[in-house]
Amino acid sequence: MIASSLRVAVASSRAMAGVRRSGLPTLSTSCLLGLNIRGGGGEVGTDGVCRVEPPSSSSRDMSSSAVSSAEGGGKKYVTLADPAPGSPFHYAFPVHSLDAAKEFYGDVLACEEGRSSDKWQDYSLHGHQIVCHWVGNDYRCVDYYNPVDGDEVPVPHAGLALTVEQFHALADRLRKAGVQFIIEPHLRFQGAPGEQWTMFFKDPSGNNLEFKAMTKVENLFAKYNVD
Repeated sequence: MIASSLRVAVASSRAMAGVRRSGLPTLSTSCLLGLNIRGGGGEVGTDGVCRVEPPSSSSRDMSSSAVSSAEGGGKKYVTLADPAPGSPFHYAFPVHSLDAAKEFYGDVLACEEGRSSDKWQDYSLHGHQIVCHWVGNDYRCVDYYNPVDGDEVPVPHAGLALTVEQFHALADRLRKAGVQFIIEPHLRFQGAPGEQWTMFFKDPSGNNLEFKAMTKVENLFAKYNVD
């Protein structure tokens, strides 16, 4: 698994609060949303910079390594992933096959599976909850397109902001899995404040995914007019 080469780009909410109280620069959202492929850890230095530690070899892909079990309401359960710091987002989307979704999100992207039924499955995408809802065998995403820096970008789409190292490791993982890119991994907005690596691909139901990496993480929300 190539995920062992990835690094966590997340600082804890406690550390972030400490930075705010001290008056130091706060973490960028791209640092908070960095893809945690195999657990690991990170901290914020006195200079406000998010620094990461290598993950342990025993941890899991795209989630934390923490595993616990308990009983509640008469049902046994285990937790295979921790929520992302702060306010984890929830994103639900339609799929035509739960089996195909499980293979893609569970195996290719290595997301830990949470609750499920015969109609839906939820997964941890770096501590954020994504939910696949079966809506019928005929479903395929209807694409619209918008030009962005010379690319015809499919919408709707969703994804995460990674570190540059994580971005290239994920791209390599996808290539090895035989995933076809809609937009090949490349650098766009070169030389501009919004310079970033980007790639687009689809899940088996045609839902569009974009994973990106800002070359300067603090510029994720840089405000300026793009020509």
